[in-house]
Amino acid sequence: MISVLGSGAFGTALAISLSQNGPVTLWSRDAEQAQLLQTTRENSKRLKGLTLPEAITVTADLETACAAQTILLALPMQQTGAFLALHAQRLKGKTLVSCSKGIDLSTGLGPTALIRSTVPEARAAILTGPSFAADIGRGLPTALTLACEDGAEALQEQLSTPTLRLYRSSDTTGAELGGALKNVIAIGAGVVMGAGMGDSTRAALMTRGFAEMTRLAVTRGARAETLSGLAGFGDLALTCTSSQSRNFRHGFALGAGETIDPNVTVEGVATAHAVARMAEKGGIEMPIAVMIAALCDNRMTVAQATLALLSRPLKEE
Repeated sequence: MISVLGSGAFGTALAISLSQNGPVTLWSRDAEQAQLLQTTRENSKRLKGLTLPEAITVTADLETACAAQTILLALPMQQTGAFLALHAQRLKGKTLVSCSKGIDLSTGLGPTALIRSTVPEARAAILTGPSFAADIGRGLPTALTLACEDGAEALQEQLSTPTLRLYRSSDTTGAELGGALKNVIAIGAGVVMGAGMGDSTRAALMTRGFAEMTRLAVTRGARAETLSGLAGFGDLALTCTSSQSRNFRHGFALGAGETIDPNVTVEGVATAHAVARMAEKGGIEMPIAVMIAALCDNRMTVAQATLALLSRPLKEE
């Protein structure tokens, strides 16, 4: 049996896909929401129009959900650390697969590193790559990266479904950084389009942003080829070109001067701040990420950020 902790759009979609293989427990922290999902068989708030198969049991009882050996953590990145710390004893000895994309602001750690530091007795893995919850839930063909330092073959087999193809990797650092950093660049792509700069500008930002992603990841021990795969370039291409991406939509609103909805979780904002700190501390050249952090904080206007980037010294590619 597999459990998915987190009944948001992505957690629900993963539960739907994994139920093709057998029973799945979907945990919601809200007892009322769990009962509603179990009764109506639809997550009308987060994933409207998709029916939960009978193989999915929804519960608010964490002990029941944690009875599974393999547990997918579909929780917001900035809430994951506190959750792991609070329930570390219950999660000992489990295989914990993070489905979050981001960097924990308080520790500077990515998802798998956070699992290893908080629940060292657990096995840490990450599932990441180009995917929208609605596509996975609808059963559209999707390919993702499953990164685990050892024994990934059995886990790959367990979590692959007829419509969800997983490619395994042992580079957890590269996989988690690819998923986190692309959100920052996706905000930038949204800014470009919202400000009316056009597709050529977006292509340039994506390309130079990808160079920054790879530069930072390699300095932190990742393999460059991981960033060229689904976890990096693949996810970057998706989130920089689709309005389904919350990070892209956030950037578009910034670029267009629209009001930002404070109730929408945009992981790229927190990640941009974390990356700016890393760049400064490590002396790593990441001008695009630093500008995006400044834009998100309203410390700089779009016009100022554009001028700052275009006026940088000319260099060899």
